[in-house]
Amino acid sequence: MTDTVEKVGNSIIQHGPNNQRIYLMKSSADDLPGLAIKLDNLAATNNYSKIFAKIPEKQRNLFLHNGYQVEASVPGLFNGKEQGLFISKYPIGDRGRETQPDLVNDILETAKAKQGLVSGLGLSDCVCRPLFAEDMDKAASLYRLVFDSYPFPIDDPDYLRSTMDHIAYYGVWSADQLVALSSAEIDYENANAEMTDFASHPDHQGQGFASFLLARMEIDMKDRQIATLYTIARAYSYGMNVTFAKNGYFFSGTLTNNTQISGRLESMNVWYKLLPVALEPI
Repeated sequence: MTDTVEKVGNSIIQHGPNNQRIYLMKSSADDLPGLAIKLDNLAATNNYSKIFAKIPEKQRNLFLHNGYQVEASVPGLFNGKEQGLFISKYPIGDRGRETQPDLVNDILETAKAKQGLVSGLGLSDCVCRPLFAEDMDKAASLYRLVFDSYPFPIDDPDYLRSTMDHIAYYGVWSADQLVALSSAEIDYENANAEMTDFASHPDHQGQGFASFLLARMEIDMKDRQIATLYTIARAYSYGMNVTFAKNGYFFSGTLTNNTQISGRLESMNVWYKLLPVALEPI
């Protein structure tokens, strides 16, 4: 069972038992200040142990006064100009306590030591390209193979097709086999994109496909006038954190016990990169 995405006023949230949390994905100023209270009530009704939000800097004080804490921040997340904050509140239990702090720290130290050290890219006999609607059956099959569970139903080809208005999917192909893929979830209104949903076929891991995909997506995002890229990467994964560090992304914070992946809650690291694009004044 996946969590539900719905609107609260003009804001967008995801919530449900899968992640045992509320995720405020888009916070509308029209819904403030009452939105924070509505989220508290929803969490209490469903016994959610975390409320997680992505907000612009100008909304900081309202949420912090309501018991939230800043777990990560990204400069220029909103139109390349205003800082964005990832904030959290833990209404019940000890979900806010990191259970593997030494592992998280070791992975971050390893990744930061390799900052900007990406090696030359060459796909050999493979091709990296955007995915189209007719590719989504193979994309869903690969996601189903790699992940036992995921916050969104990415193992459903119809779901993937339904998101293509704001999510761009990319794949690495070896002949007619899809061996790796990823996506860029684009917020055109705020000129940012989340680089996410990386997966490689078990028989083709360790070949640097994530870096190929990341480089390809960055070219497209720059062409689309996206100013800020970010990712929410598994904090217990050396590979993805090293990949983003090597490719010039900067660490900005850890979201504690944030996301249910493959049957367990995992903490997530936020990395970001600013692109040299010319935006209209806001």
